[in-house]
Amino acid sequence: MNCVLEGNSIKAFGKAIHALSRVGDELWLDPTIKGLALRSVNSAHSAYACFLFSPLFFQQYNLDSVREQDSGPIKCKLVMKSVLPLFRCSTSIEHSVKRCQISVSTGSDQVIVQFFCRHGITKTYNVRFLESEALQAVFASHLCPNVLKSPARLLGDMVMHFHASQEEVTLSMSAPKVSLRNYNEGRNDHMKMMHTEMSLHPDEFDYFQAGMDSDITFCLKELRGLLCFAESHCLPVSVHFGTPGKPVCFSVEDMVLEATVVLATLADFESRGPSQPTETPAPTTHRSAPCCSRPCPQNLVMTMMMVLPDYLYWHISVMRKTIREARHSEGITVTN
Repeated sequence: MNCVLEGNSIKAFGKAIHALSRVGDELWLDPTIKGLALRSVNSAHSAYACFLFSPLFFQQYNLDSVREQDSGPIKCKLVMKSVLPLFRCSTSIEHSVKRCQISVSTGSDQVIVQFFCRHGITKTYNVRFLESEALQAVFASHLCPNVLKSPARLLGDMVMHFHASQEEVTLSMSAPKVSLRNYNEGRNDHMKMMHTEMSLHPDEFDYFQAGMDSDITFCLKELRGLLCFAESHCLPVSVHFGTPGKPVCFSVEDMVLEATVVLATLADFESRGPSQPTETPAPTTHRSAPCCSRPCPQNLVMTMMMVLPDYLYWHISVMRKTIREARHSEGITVTN
C-alpha cells in the first residue's frame, strides 16, 4: 500500500489520529479498495471509532495488487503512542510539510511515514506493526428510532459547558426538546455536586426524528475528539440511538471521508436517578397529641436550632429570659 497526502489533507489526517487517540491505545491501519480505514477501540470494548478516507482524499492511493490477489490487503495494528507524536503539532505540519507519504511493503512489518518538508528536508519514520484481523463494529444505524443531525458547532457548544473531568453525560430525547446533562454515579452528596443541563428545541437541529422518548448515558471522553474534528472541518454530526443499554452512534460524512464513533450506553436500571438532581421531598407532618397544654421553651429552641441555626444565640437568650420569669413567679431566683 502506498498513499500520498498534500496540503490540508495532511492536517485532516493528523486530526483524525488525534480523535482516535481519545478512544484507544491501538490503531488499526486497514487499506481497502474503498479507501484507507483508521480504527481504534478501547480496552473495555465500550467505544469504537473509525475514519474512512476514500481514494479521492489522497493525491495518490495504490494497493499491492499481488498481495491482494493472494490473501487480501494487509491489516496493521500499531501502538498509538508510536504514531501520535508524528502528527502531534498540526499547525507546524501545515506550515512546514509539503507532502506526506505512507507506505507498507509486502513482507515487511513496518509502516513507513515520510514527511517532505521545505528546504529539501525529508523526515522518515519506521513504525513497527502487528498483522491482525480487521476491526469492525456491527451497528445498524438505520434501525434506530431516534435520529438527530446538527452542525458540529452546536453539539460542541453544549459539550464545552461540562468540565473536562466529567466522564459521562445523559442525552434525553422527547418530542418537545432534547437535553444533555451530567451523570454522577454513586454520589449522594448533592450539595457538593454541580448539576449542568442544557435543553434545545427541535428547530435547532437540521434533522429531528423522535421515534420514542429515551434517556441514554454514555462516556463523553471518546466523543470530544470526533466533535473537534467535525467542527474544524464544518461538518454536520448525525446521532442515531434508541433505548438505554443499546449503543449510540455519532457519525460524520463528507465527499472524501466518513467518521463513526459507536459508544455503549448504560442500561435503564443503571441510568435512573443519579444523572439528575433529585428534589428533596417536603417533610411530612404527622399530627399527634401535644405533651402539654403550652409549648415548652426547650422544645421551641431545639426546633429553631434545626431550622435556623444562625439565630441560635438569640433563641437561647429568649429561653433563658422565659425560664427566669417563670421561676421568679414561683419565688425561685436563678443567678448566672
